[in-house]
Amino acid sequence: MIVFDIPLLVPFRGVTRRQGILFEGEAGWAEWSPFREYGDQEAAVWLRAAVAAARYGHPEPLRDRVAVNGIIPAIGPGEVARRAAESGCRTLKVKVAAPGDGLDDDVARVAAARAALPGGAIRVDANGAWTPDRAEEAIRELAQFGLEYVEQPCASAEELAELRRRLDGLAAIAADESIRRASDPLRVRDLGAADVVVLKVQPLGGAAACLDLAERLGLPVVVSSAVETSVGLEAGLRLAAALPELPFACGLETGRLLARDVTAHPLLPVAGELEVRPAHVDAGLLMACRADARTERWWLDRLHRVAAAAGVDLP
Repeated sequence: MIVFDIPLLVPFRGVTRRQGILFEGEAGWAEWSPFREYGDQEAAVWLRAAVAAARYGHPEPLRDRVAVNGIIPAIGPGEVARRAAESGCRTLKVKVAAPGDGLDDDVARVAAARAALPGGAIRVDANGAWTPDRAEEAIRELAQFGLEYVEQPCASAEELAELRRRLDGLAAIAADESIRRASDPLRVRDLGAADVVVLKVQPLGGAAACLDLAERLGLPVVVSSAVETSVGLEAGLRLAAALPELPFACGLETGRLLARDVTAHPLLPVAGELEVRPAHVDAGLLMACRADARTERWWLDRLHRVAAAAGVDLP
């Protein structure tokens, strides 16, 4: 068991360092990396996912490659073309509605992404930052760039449903936080709030829980990352490979955001696809990513507190 602390090459949703715990069980390595601000109850769901992966492994794949989208963080439009080229992907997800940014900033960033990828798919992600009124205004402006979908434009399932009715087919809506951080993720389905659902392995309690939820939701699924090391990315990749249908590129290109990784062969896409393969942990690289003593103690205290409160037996 080791606590890791890895800088990000580009700040992502206000995060500049990615931290968590990697531990090895009977079936291999697993990652537990709930964001620091998450409470113990939410972090316990992430822990159940990690323990399940370490103890039982991953679901059997139905495909050997998974198409992924490149990530365009909240960067200036002049940096977008380089980031798009580095990804090598035929789909780009562009962050919009970042703190301090206005609609003009979003338009410039999405326009740069469209110019960098004239024949590919462009999707945007607002992380629930807009009101329905603001979202409608922004989406009507951004629709000129041919959006594949808009991810979590508003915070709640009710707001997504209202917005979707207003847009009347102008742009598809994808639900992320209103599923993974909701007490009842099926409300998205029941309210007709989304055309696409985004599933993440750790926040939803593991691959088995995600497969069950995907079946109950009955909507197209995009598997996405929580900005993890290649160990955590493998869990998402294996989920994507096990889904009966996978019509969209998945959000699993986030390994490029990390300054380093715990494997000599990080899970990075080639020609817009990830090969479904193990993320073999390298002992030397693992130690190079090890956190300092203070950070390590904080994470280990958190781990044992969350495990005890949730009744989770660690491998």
